[in-house]
Amino acid sequence: MQRLMGLVRRCVDDYHMIESGDRIAVGVSGGKDSLTLLVLLAGLRRFYPKPFTLEAVTVDMGLGGMDFSPVETLCRQWEIPYTKIDTQIGPIIFQYRKEKNPCSMCAKMRRGALHEALAEKGISKIALGHHYDDAVETFLMSLIFEGRISCFEPVTYLDRTGVTQIRPLLYISEQSVSNFAQRVSLPVVENPCPADKHTKRQEIKELIFQLQGEYPDFKNKIFGAMQRFPLPHWEPDSSSRRPLPDVT
Repeated sequence: MQRLMGLVRRCVDDYHMIESGDRIAVGVSGGKDSLTLLVLLAGLRRFYPKPFTLEAVTVDMGLGGMDFSPVETLCRQWEIPYTKIDTQIGPIIFQYRKEKNPCSMCAKMRRGALHEALAEKGISKIALGHHYDDAVETFLMSLIFEGRISCFEPVTYLDRTGVTQIRPLLYISEQSVSNFAQRVSLPVVENPCPADKHTKRQEIKELIFQLQGEYPDFKNKIFGAMQRFPLPHWEPDSSSRRPLPDVT
């Protein structure tokens, strides 16, 4: 946990993600990524020089079979206020609209529900659980499927809602997240989404796995290029003069 918190702190510092007095909501889906983010930020909160507070917010898709009570218990253990928003996003997409490509609309509707909840709470900053592998995959998805050199940004200000999104897990690999979640027995809630594992992202994930087997530093080269090129808002603070992290 100390090593991963160190990587989170470095990412937060490199991109100036947290300021003194911030109220930060963590979007908690119940998956390993968001739960790991929640616990690491809760640990960082104890000693970070810029004091901040945390809240956890879950958007329940209404798919059924998802028990978030263990997540609520985890939040109580870490003294983090927890809110679950009940929606019918899942039934709308899969039963009513019967979307052939549901992921984009699902993300848009979940984002809308989340931002509405933040507005009601008066919170303007949210931490999302995108990690190192998500960034590499998103970059390659944009390149291969859209012909664009693009990726989400470490820090994104949404002017329509006034919400700032931060992604403190960008220096942590998916494998490290999985290992951590298993080691500390995080209460991961299984995703019953019908589209899970049948997406363009999954195709890219499998492609990267093949390339990584042939070129072991493939992901590090991609991630490093995103920072050195740099993509918009991807250049880390150069004041530390530290080498880029080698994430494995």
